[in-house]
Amino acid sequence: MAAVIKTVILKEGMPSVEQARARLSTEIQSAQRNGLKVLKIVHGYGSTGVGGDLRIALQSTLRQMAARREIRDCIFGENWRTSDERTWELLKQQPDLKTDSDLGKANKGITIVVL
Repeated sequence: MAAVIKTVILKEGMPSVEQARARLSTEIQSAQRNGLKVLKIVHGYGSTGVGGDLRIALQSTLRQMAARREIRDCIFGENWRTSDERTWELLKQQPDLKTDSDLGKANKGITIVVL
């Protein structure tokens, strides 16, 4: 069985929004081909002045992808907690995710992508 979650650090190297979007797309396609169910995208949250742009742009892109059904869902880091309905549904389907180090931390620098 494939790993349940893969972490992708998109903020590394301070990419532009366009570069980060292109890498996000590549990583999602690769994960889908490899049968992964969940990606944890680390985009940062703006502490350097760049992550804020990445966070806003990538979360917007992921919302659009979910609306087009290219991905099943995306859960922003601040909602990645057991009291969130969508998170709880995912945890019931993928119990291994309960060990994720960011679960319940309200980490705005990540987004969980459900494939």
